Amino acid sequence: MFVCICRAVTEDEVHEHCAAGADSADAIGERCGAGWGCGTCVDRLKEILGERTVVGSTAA
Repeated sequence: MFVCICRAVTEDEVHEHCAAGADSADAIGERCGAGWGCGTCVDRLKEILGERTVVGSTAA
């Protein structure tokens, strides 16, 4: 599923960027451009980051 329509960035791609060290919406944007077009996807990017943080904190 697309997260960012402007840059055709999928949810899987966002997860890959997070796994590679992107820890903010801006960091994801620097890697693939998501959030730097119309900005509609920024909330979803932050949501994905939050989900990853919750998952990471329960695994520790």
